[in-house]
Amino acid sequence: MGVCMSYRKACLILLLVVIPFTAALAQVAHPEQVQIAPPLIRAIDPPAPEATAAALEQQGDALHAAKLYLDAVDYYRAALLKSPNNAPVLNKMCRSELLMGRWRDARKSCERAIKANRAFAEAYGNLAVAYYGDHKYGAAIKQCDKAIAIDNTSAAFFNNLGAAYFAEKKFEPAVAAYQHALQLDPGVFERSSRTGIEAQLTGPEDRARFDYTVAKLFAKMGYSEQSLEYLKKAMEAGYKDLKNVYKDEEFTALRKNPRFTELMASKTAAITD
Repeated sequence: MGVCMSYRKACLILLLVVIPFTAALAQVAHPEQVQIAPPLIRAIDPPAPEATAAALEQQGDALHAAKLYLDAVDYYRAALLKSPNNAPVLNKMCRSELLMGRWRDARKSCERAIKANRAFAEAYGNLAVAYYGDHKYGAAIKQCDKAIAIDNTSAAFFNNLGAAYFAEKKFEPAVAAYQHALQLDPGVFERSSRTGIEAQLTGPEDRARFDYTVAKLFAKMGYSEQSLEYLKKAMEAGYKDLKNVYKDEEFTALRKNPRFTELMASKTAAITD
């Protein structure tokens, strides 16, 4: 009996330790993530049966903001029982599921949102993230294209499109998408680098190439500070073709900046695990 109880305790401890570190997060259409998900443990009471759909949705929003995503999903699901085929609520549920790394559940929620509203650009954008998280990059690209066809003013959509192309090693269309994202919002990478879809580029070579590509884009657009920042990141990631910085025409103006000379002279070492 004592052995059995010890085994159960060990299993419980293992679950509590492992779950928080295995629930990966993705970028939703409006970035706000990559971090480790909190433990998938419900923290509050279940939805009240007498609550209205609007009240349940509002509580779900508050729980999502507090990063209690599992509870948020419970409240969104309860709201949908009272207001079926509510596209905004379905999309919000998808968003919470994305932040728990539940790619298949998120896909289903997004697909239901799209079925309820075929012109819901954000739902297509979130569906793209769900496919990306499941390593289905071609499908992610298709959904990004659909989102952009409806709303071509969202930097996040183009950023996600660039990340999906980058994951498929289709670098030219990736650069074009990233450049469009930067034109719409020069700060898009600052936000999405901590929470964004491209932060899932786990291979060091891909990470380094991404940073160098972004440095080129910033340099081409005349944002010297941001370009230098990403050049440093590329160096820290061990970018192998750094010598190209002296040949690529995008860096022509930046090469005259004393801080560029200082950075190159520093020979920033690659950061290794």
